[in-house]
Amino acid sequence: MKVYIDGKFYDSKNAKISVFDHGLLYGDGIFEGIRAYNGRVFKLKEHIDRLYASAKAILLEIPMTHSEMMKAVVDTCRRNKLMEGYIRLVVTRGVGTLGLNPNRCEKPSVIVIAGKIQLYPKEMYEKGMAIVTVATTRNLHNAVNPAIKSLNYLNNILAKIEANNAGVEEAIMLNSEGFVAECTGDNLFIVKGRQLLTPPLSAGALYGITRGTVMDLARQSGMEVLEPNLSRYDLFNADECFLTGTAAEIIPVVKIDGRVIGNGKPGPATGQLLQRFQELTRRTGEPLR
Repeated sequence: MKVYIDGKFYDSKNAKISVFDHGLLYGDGIFEGIRAYNGRVFKLKEHIDRLYASAKAILLEIPMTHSEMMKAVVDTCRRNKLMEGYIRLVVTRGVGTLGLNPNRCEKPSVIVIAGKIQLYPKEMYEKGMAIVTVATTRNLHNAVNPAIKSLNYLNNILAKIEANNAGVEEAIMLNSEGFVAECTGDNLFIVKGRQLLTPPLSAGALYGITRGTVMDLARQSGMEVLEPNLSRYDLFNADECFLTGTAAEIIPVVKIDGRVIGNGKPGPATGQLLQRFQELTRRTGEPLR
């Protein structure tokens, strides 16, 4: 595997950063997870747009233009002959001192890794998954805003640990008001009749690229798409539930906190949206060939 670091490619065993990089020392940086399908990078522009939005929020000046960043991603995929897979794009504050002051970091560092990922077992996509609500509260907007896709994912990891301890793969995180925010690494949707509902971004949900894509596909299919505050009660009484994410794609949920959702099987709306999503990934994106 060849890894892109600041304009050069390195073998994976030689792809290294400094121990004084503030991305390592303090989680001071941002990232994107991107997918390639059928020789195309899916929603690359949208991912790069979100990367630069995260950078602006933390006052991090990326030393590359938007088009140069897109080219770095495409070149890394080509160098690794990756036609289907997962791309991790990371921008750190760069090398600094042991102190917190970000102004001591001379230049941000850009890293692109292109490889494979399998987030959940195949049978979960076919039969659905069980998830639980955890005690760890989603970050407050005036602390570390959940809209920033930062390298500091400790909030999510603590919730993931609770999921692991409960024997499930994923967990629901509530915000400080007790409303559903998102899962540890995925956005959450429920279906009620012909309505598709998902927590609003103001509740603590990430500006998910797959989230937005699924909402567009649902509208095109004639569903009403709403973003109300959702409680656990709303989830328990949904007809269907599913999660979305770049790595997860669309995965059905059939049990939440011991309550069976719908008839306990992946629902028809989930299946139809997954089919539409897969069709879209096969024919759109930044070409790699």
